[in-house]
Amino acid sequence: MGFTGVTARAYVTNLGSGDVYVFNTSNNALIGIIDVDDGPYGAAVTPDGLRVYVTTIVNGTVNVISTATNTVIDTILIGFFPGELVITPDGTRAYAVLIGEDAVAVIDTETNTVIEKIEVRDGPYSIAVTPDGTRIYVSHFGDDFVSVIDTDTNTVVDSVTVGTFPTGIAITPDGTRAYVINGGDENVSVIQLDDNTVSGPTIPVGFDPRQIVITPDGTRAYVTNFRDDTVTVIDTVNDLAIDTIPVLDGPLGVAVAPDGTRVYITNANADSVSVIRTADNTVIDTTGVGDDPNFVAISPPILE
Repeated sequence: MGFTGVTARAYVTNLGSGDVYVFNTSNNALIGIIDVDDGPYGAAVTPDGLRVYVTTIVNGTVNVISTATNTVIDTILIGFFPGELVITPDGTRAYAVLIGEDAVAVIDTETNTVIEKIEVRDGPYSIAVTPDGTRIYVSHFGDDFVSVIDTDTNTVVDSVTVGTFPTGIAITPDGTRAYVINGGDENVSVIQLDDNTVSGPTIPVGFDPRQIVITPDGTRAYVTNFRDDTVTVIDTVNDLAIDTIPVLDGPLGVAVAPDGTRVYITNANADSVSVIRTADNTVIDTTGVGDDPNFVAISPPILE
């Protein structure tokens, strides 16, 4: 069989059906369905695009998927109730939130083993890594803080007070700011990463905001509002909400295509994914997936 082209893929975790749907982002066609452990939740793709790491909340594992075959090639037991995870820019480590242990598990991606667990504050929820890979930021819905982890020592080196019930967190591509959703306040705080202080007024968003992504050029952020079925668009140059996009029931996960032209939203209560064109912030496609889709991760372009 000859190669058909180079395209990014979207990997959607379906918590209820225990599988991962794989889509070609150039045409939103379904490529495959991968059976994983019960309760797939967070997902992250390695920088080289060769593997996808998926946390499963029922079994307390991370399933490692080969993007060449779209099959599970390894399973890592990491701990109680794993949530989101990120992979460092050099691809050598994965950091996974352990919601049930108030900890972050550190995975060596060469051996696929847990090499350390970092104790953090109560209720870790979302996680992000700086572009240079030196810091990990973890939001805590349990105590209204963001923890800062030094990846060289794997220790907590700072804590930042934000709003109530912080959920999603994302870092700008230039590594200067982190945007943190305050779920209880229905707004977003901006942290200056040079000194880990909150700057400026908060940015209002919708009802029950959950996740956030920033476009590759750093000019826009997209926030899913779970209970009002919308996505808020933030102008990150001026830190203002500039648009609200209606989607389907229960928008939760969000990811952006590598070229920044499309944003993918999982609609957890509608078993679907909405595709937003960033040029005009309109929904251009809606695709059915498995039961209770939670997160979506997008690979770099892969030769098919």
